[in-house]
Amino acid sequence: MQQPEQTGPEELIASAATAAPNVSLAAPSDAGSEVFPALLAASTDPSGLRLHSPAPSPAGLEDKTGPDTDPAEASEADECEAHDLHAPEIRVLGPVEVTGVGSTGHGPRMAQLAALLYFRPGHSADVLCADMDPVSPWPTSTLNARMQGLRSSLGSDPAGNLYVPRRKTGEDPYRLSPGVRCDCTRFLQLAESALPLGPSGLTHLEKALALVRGKPFGGRPLPWAEPHQQQMSTRIIDVAHTVATYRIPQGPHHNLNAARHAVATGLDADPTAELLYRDWMRLEAARGNRSGLHTAITRVQQINQTLDCSLETETTQLINKLLNGPSTAVRKVPGKREQFQVTMSTV
Repeated sequence: MQQPEQTGPEELIASAATAAPNVSLAAPSDAGSEVFPALLAASTDPSGLRLHSPAPSPAGLEDKTGPDTDPAEASEADECEAHDLHAPEIRVLGPVEVTGVGSTGHGPRMAQLAALLYFRPGHSADVLCADMDPVSPWPTSTLNARMQGLRSSLGSDPAGNLYVPRRKTGEDPYRLSPGVRCDCTRFLQLAESALPLGPSGLTHLEKALALVRGKPFGGRPLPWAEPHQQQMSTRIIDVAHTVATYRIPQGPHHNLNAARHAVATGLDADPTAELLYRDWMRLEAARGNRSGLHTAITRVQQINQTLDCSLETETTQLINKLLNGPSTAVRKVPGKREQFQVTMSTV
């Protein structure tokens, strides 16, 4: 079987995209910088669900495959997870972090350099220096100093091989050892193996979401990371929406706790994903929580007002359906921007 480090992030993103359901997304923006902890504390409902830690695997789905599942395909991601768990890990599904690298001093820049080397390996000093600071590229001496710091922080594998190999000549590219792990690669392996399986893949999809800590690459990624941030945000939304789609309706996979965790995780990664706001509305409707439904409606209206765009047709239709009645219908409000208003008193 191919080991995780032999598959690059770009290849996994492409293959996961072919397996993921089609979704419609609001335009990316850095508007909406707030996060969604437990979907605003269960939408002000004191009996709401606590989701600050990953939801447990629902009963009946603890790492089991369905009757139509290929056991080898379902276990592939678990086999990948077991590979060299002692190797350092680069975490980009949130603010960039690296095992053994501190969060003060030069630590954050070394972590960003490690991510750059993982996603864009084999480049020269000039390219890396420009990628680390496009406005004022690093001098080569700074790059080499940060490489040395990263080498010391990551150390060696059990065989004594450095996780940040030394270059033998000045012409050799800068790189990391193939053994260095990344949460992005792990997420994509889980999603790629689980999305085609339908509800039988829920356990692996929820494991993937448990890796997400916020916006990929943090709130202010370097320019080289922006395309990766967008691609990973799309994949996270795919997974979160798929989980919510199976977890919200009544049936064998019904679990509103897991659905809420999925939607909250997706919105933490991309607060502009209108698809997930529709899932949030369905979730609150399934709970019979009208206050929570209003919270979801108000929040998506605020986001789209900030983005200066209209709600998607599917969102408008869903709001009218869930509010259920002409007296609570959504109506257009004339003005500079096309907005929507909900009659709050009847809900």
